[in-house]
Amino acid sequence: VAVDSARLSDSINHAVYNHRMVLDLPLILETRKNHALEHATLHLLARKYTTPMAGHSNPTGFFLLGDIQTDDVIACANEARTRLNAGESGLAVHEGCGTNLVVATLLPATFAWIPLREARSTFWRFWLIPFALILALFGYLLSRPLGPWLQKHITTEADLGNMQIVDVRLVRKGLHQVVTK
Repeated sequence: VAVDSARLSDSINHAVYNHRMVLDLPLILETRKNHALEHATLHLLARKYTTPMAGHSNPTGFFLLGDIQTDDVIACANEARTRLNAGESGLAVHEGCGTNLVVATLLPATFAWIPLREARSTFWRFWLIPFALILALFGYLLSRPLGPWLQKHITTEADLGNMQIVDVRLVRKGLHQVVTK
C-alpha cells in the first residue's frame, strides 16, 4: 500500500508541476496577468460607472467595452496594477467573467446529458428528464464556487511582477485598449 500511495503522490506532483508549466508559458502567463488587471480595472471603474462594461484580455493587454472616459480608464488601470502588486489578489476575480459563464453553462449541460446519453428510446429519455434536471441543478450549484476558483487559480494571475501599462487609447466610442509589457 505504501508503494501505491507513493506512486499516487508522485503522479499528483507531476501533474501539478506540468499544470504550472503550461500556465507559466510566456503567452499564457501574459494573458493571465492581463486578465487579472482587466478584472481589477473593471472593479475600480464600477465604483464610478453603472453602465454595462466588459473586457477581453490577450498577451499584449486588454480591451474594455463600455461608455467610459479614457482618463478614468488610465487612473483605474494604474490603481489596479498598484493594488494587485500590493497583494489585493481578490481584485483579479470578477463575477461577470466569461469563465463563470462557461462553467455555469457547460457543467449543468454535461451533468444533464449523462443520464440521457445511453437512453435508446424516446420513452426512456422522457422518463429520465426529471433525473437529468436534478443533475443539471447539481451542476449549476457546483459551478457557483468552481467558476471563481478557476479564475483565481487558472485564468488569472494576480502577481503582475514588473508588468507595466504602456498605453491606454480610445479605439472608438465605447472601446478602449490598454497595452502592457
